[in-house]
Amino acid sequence: MTELVTGARTFLFVPGHRPDRFAKAAASGADLVILDLEDAVAPDRKDDAREHVRAWLAEGHPAVVRVNPGDTPWHDEDVAAIRNLASAVMLPKAEAPQQIEALAAGLPGTPILPLIETALGVVQAVAVCAAEAVVRPAFGNVDLAAQIGVDHTSHEALRHARSAVVLAAAAAGRAAPVDGVTTALEDVVILDADLEHAKSLGFTAKLCLHPRQVPLANRALSPTDDEIAWAHRMLSQRACGSVTVVDGQMVDRPVLLRAQAILARAGQRPPQ
Repeated sequence: MTELVTGARTFLFVPGHRPDRFAKAAASGADLVILDLEDAVAPDRKDDAREHVRAWLAEGHPAVVRVNPGDTPWHDEDVAAIRNLASAVMLPKAEAPQQIEALAAGLPGTPILPLIETALGVVQAVAVCAAEAVVRPAFGNVDLAAQIGVDHTSHEALRHARSAVVLAAAAAGRAAPVDGVTTALEDVVILDADLEHAKSLGFTAKLCLHPRQVPLANRALSPTDDEIAWAHRMLSQRACGSVTVVDGQMVDRPVLLRAQAILARAGQRPPQ
């Protein structure tokens, strides 16, 4: 299950109190569905949502579950309901490795995606990502922007924070992070720009709010034909332990590692 989480390009949120939408979300083409028990669910619907999510998971459907933060009155019941059922769990407001360790103790063996969406979470992102149960982080642009007083749609305002999460994931040896949401549900131009920006910084996945966002995100975050062809050329001409030149470009170990990563994301084996 860890490989499914680390290799996913798209994560589609669906409110936990709307079981009528679960199957549609699963059929959307998203690599993984996130059954949300947190922001999308009002306090008076938490119990219903938890039971709907537990029942869906008990039927064997793969899904990530976003639980409520550890300092809320709903967290412990969320954890108990999904134990041994969820494919992975997303922890909002992740700010310290101790939070990850406490969640992992209640969900042994379950991969954790910390949602880094506060200033403290960004500052401590390396320690958060290094927690043992973490497989890859996600970036929460809307909550972070609200806290620091900037527009959550601004690429420039959140560039540093996004890059900090990318660097933290790499420093901790975790899969590249999942970028935050695009709240303009009807505007494909904005979505495309958000995807290109995130990809340029090193994100390899996207949190989606609506099924219509999924196909574009899947395409944008998959290696292009040109990237795949480039990777094959780099790897087919490699000389063991030495530096060579391909298409006028110096090819050394870092270039080869990037080529291998591209093929891995495309589900292809490097040339022998």
